[in-house]
Amino acid sequence: MKLAATIDQSLTADRATTVAIMSDGDILIARHHGRALGSQLGFSSADATLVATAASELARNILLYAKEGEIILKPVEDHGRQGVLIIARDNGPGISEVQQAAIASYSNSGALRLGLCGLKRLVDDFDIVSTVGKGTRVAITKWKA
Repeated sequence: MKLAATIDQSLTADRATTVAIMSDGDILIARHHGRALGSQLGFSSADATLVATAASELARNILLYAKEGEIILKPVEDHGRQGVLIIARDNGPGISEVQQAAIASYSNSGALRLGLCGLKRLVDDFDIVSTVGKGTRVAITKWKA
């Protein structure tokens, strides 16, 4: 799990923005912050939109499955390349079948949504840690092209 060790370390770094997710309006706020951060880092319009979409999908998943949680957005750098790290975390029911949840045809909600598989296609790095009864943490990174 590539990013699991860095999730908690990232939370204390400067320039992170945290959005509490408790209502539909918070999804829009997370989306706005994702797009703004991508734009500030010089992402193309298309890539800033991918960051915004990823942030809103993670926020929507929190509301749908856990009812509340938070999205953390922060700029990251690795060997001179810039990116946006988005961490979604909640204390919800967790995911019992994490591997299956990442499959394209799997849906807990029955709705036609992006889902974890679609989310993985939008970003460059993807990591999920989930414990039944304790919650889920997803960390994704989109790197500037």
